[in-house]
Amino acid sequence: MSTAASSDPRIQEVRITRAQIIAYLVDGRVISVPLAWSWRLSEASPAQRANFRIIGTGQGVHWPDVDEDISVEVMLHGTPAPRTKLQAKPLIRDFRASTGAPNKGIQSPPRKARRG
Repeated sequence: MSTAASSDPRIQEVRITRAQIIAYLVDGRVISVPLAWSWRLSEASPAQRANFRIIGTGQGVHWPDVDEDISVEVMLHGTPAPRTKLQAKPLIRDFRASTGAPNKGIQSPPRKARRG
């Protein structure tokens, strides 16, 4: 007899605060991660954050308004959502504007010349 299914962590309830995503698990544990770990949720409106549903049998949470999914495993193992280079460009531009640094665009490192 396998007990793996009954020992898998499952979310029973979720609460979102200004700073945290808090998950109440079926086995009684309460886990939380910083809201900043999800750049989509940290940039979402309170109404968008409040619109979520628990997916599967508690394996994760889905926010349809911002197309974000967070699994209980990710919350337990502490894996923040990465930003792609395209998503980071506005942040770099905004940082440069706020610091007065010249906005030369996002540039790739110089390529080495190929020897033929």
